[in-house]
Amino acid sequence: MAQLPVADLQQLSTQIRRDVLRMVHGCKSGHPGGSLGCADFFTALYFNILDHNLNFSMDGNGEDVFFLSNGHISPVFYSSLARAGYFSVSELGSFRKLNTRLQGHPTTHEGLPGVRIASGSLGQGISVACGAALAKKLNNDPKLVYALMGDGEIEEGQNWEAFMFAAHQKIDNLIVTIDLNGQQIDGSTKEVMGLGSDIADKVKSFGWEILHMDGHDIQNIINTMAAAKALTGKGKPIFIMMKTEMGYPVDFMMGSHKWHGVAPNDTELANALSQLSSTLADY
Repeated sequence: MAQLPVADLQQLSTQIRRDVLRMVHGCKSGHPGGSLGCADFFTALYFNILDHNLNFSMDGNGEDVFFLSNGHISPVFYSSLARAGYFSVSELGSFRKLNTRLQGHPTTHEGLPGVRIASGSLGQGISVACGAALAKKLNNDPKLVYALMGDGEIEEGQNWEAFMFAAHQKIDNLIVTIDLNGQQIDGSTKEVMGLGSDIADKVKSFGWEILHMDGHDIQNIINTMAAAKALTGKGKPIFIMMKTEMGYPVDFMMGSHKWHGVAPNDTELANALSQLSSTLADY
């Protein structure tokens, strides 16, 4: 897929944020906060970083594959897939509605192109990504496996088993990014379940390479992902610490766990959209 220049990516990420807000508002449910915060990451991923095929196949042979572990941010995932061309942008209007392929959490039995795992239950995506990366190695497939997880999600113990497993098995075709927005459904991660002094040091101690990036700077995302790719094939999995702000850049949503899983009302939607000017068309 052709890579877009940064200015175009920035415009596209704004439109994806508009999609997210309208999708969640349209069904009066969903998770806008983390979706807004990760829009720049998804835009860079699907329009610059991934070597992926719009002729979707579940096995992903001969292409990079991506797994969304924190599946509740499905709105930004769906919008990115649609805008990339996996399915019609108009289908975004069916989000969370009866008989839709766009469930609140990604599922596979509806056959939505771009979705390879159901990820409603947190803590499982990295384990699946490990399996997919090992399969690529067994198949002599040189392409990479990417995954995204949330910081609240690492309260689930299975993640730490996966960190240990990936390092032990030298799964060096795996790039995992963690969204560090410091918020989860019931409050800040610090208040709900303190993650300790330094997540990076913990994961590094398991045997991973560690990188850091600004999740709201598309050029920095592209550069960091390029650095991560350069580290593959050297015996270690790669872990990227991505700093974001929940609800970014909508002023009344930013930094608050209250927008983790609440839909904006009509007035709030109009306010948010007024802060996100786009030259692209809404669905």
